Amino acid sequence: MLRVGLTGGIGSGKSSVSGLLAERGAVVVDADRIAREVVEPGTPGLAQIEQRFGATVLAPDGTLDRPALGAIVFADPAARRDLEAITHPLIGIRTRGLIEQAGPDALVVHDQPLLVEMGLAPMNHLTVVVGASERTRVQRVVRDRGMTEQDARARIEAQAGDVARHVVADAWIDNDGTPDELADRVAALWDERLAPFEDNLRADRPVLREVCATVVLHEHRPEWEARAARVVARIRHQLDAARIPYAGVEHVGSTAVPGLIARDVVDVQLRMHRFEDGGDALAGALRAAAIVGLREQEVRPHDWAPRPADWRTLLAGGADPRDVLRVHVREDGSAGALAALSFRDWLRADTRERTAYSELKSTVAHQFSSHDYPAAIERWYARALPRAREWAQSTGWSPG
Repeated sequence: MLRVGLTGGIGSGKSSVSGLLAERGAVVVDADRIAREVVEPGTPGLAQIEQRFGATVLAPDGTLDRPALGAIVFADPAARRDLEAITHPLIGIRTRGLIEQAGPDALVVHDQPLLVEMGLAPMNHLTVVVGASERTRVQRVVRDRGMTEQDARARIEAQAGDVARHVVADAWIDNDGTPDELADRVAALWDERLAPFEDNLRADRPVLREVCATVVLHEHRPEWEARAARVVARIRHQLDAARIPYAGVEHVGSTAVPGLIARDVVDVQLRMHRFEDGGDALAGALRAAAIVGLREQEVRPHDWAPRPADWRTLLAGGADPRDVLRVHVREDGSAGALAALSFRDWLRADTRERTAYSELKSTVAHQFSSHDYPAAIERWYARALPRAREWAQSTGWSPG
């Protein structure tokens, strides 16, 4: 199933977005609702809370007195940790149960208010953030929740800010406008991204290149590093969850070099200690990170490392139609793995070579179609690799 993490600050309109996605057929798993369910009267959660904090945290009708409990835990970090030790496992069990009940054909939207604060983004295939200006959010909270403006601003300041949310956001929905404008944005997200994303994931169909006949090159974009960081975090999380050992995951390729023009394609290298360490589980772990189509890539050895095994590469791609991604799986210490890292660092360090490569890219882009461009660039790459290797040896470079 496609699993989408949905978050946004108080007053952003996150609940409106989850409702619109549910109308489109998504199965919404609401973290706030689950948190309330696991402490309802008669549940083990409420019994454990009463045992730890006493009957003073219960209302006369036997329900949890949330303000009373909040006054205790917000003033005492140890008490808050005790509360989390009770509720978090129960929330996790209930969440997993609801997701399993949704079935393998579901598109699951996990509504997680604290997704950023708790570092949960890598658990999802895609993270969607709903945003609005502070002014708009304050107005909504005062109008809809009966808070004072001072209390509304205090609640907003206590949550993660927009900078932190942008770091994890694969998609950002602006909700400063009207309900109709929000509905149009959610519809576009569903039709142009979520539905084809789900299709690609089910079909194990990677998106490995931009869909255009001509090559489009861009000046370096800081967002490339942010995109790569999200991919790396997802891969690491899923490999760790599957207990698959690995040596490293890093952003490589042209988008990893500031100052170098590049296509809007992010390359990530996964270094395994041995290919055998992943086994059949590797493809499943990558798929859980929205990376599909793992297969053997045809590679050509270079003279200074003539053994084909030194260049063996497994290639996979992202399933997200709006974020072209390639993942290259190589053995740690192999010629292919070292070449990718040293070539990147050489271009970062050598302005002259970086400029020459940019000029070459621009020339080749005008001469070749999008289909033929990679082969044309590969010929220059083959001639440039020995220079990168000499630089690495002369500077004492190591992959870190």
